[in-house]
Amino acid sequence: MVKLLLFMPKIKIDKKKCIGCGVCANICPESFEIKNGKSHAKKANIDKITCEKKAEKNCPVNAISIE
Repeated sequence: MVKLLLFMPKIKIDKKKCIGCGVCANICPESFEIKNGKSHAKKANIDKITCEKKAEKNCPVNAISIE
């Protein structure tokens, strides 16, 4: 029997770098939100990458990584 390991992309946000500008939440509101002045992932693991990579690329302080 062969087991398949599925890769689930994960959103990581460096809270020390995040300035809470909201660019990620504006680009990809289904995955990002601003809470207490910092970006938060609505869910860490995502089924399918849609706008998350664009949010990662446009973060002005490079606080987002999609792994």
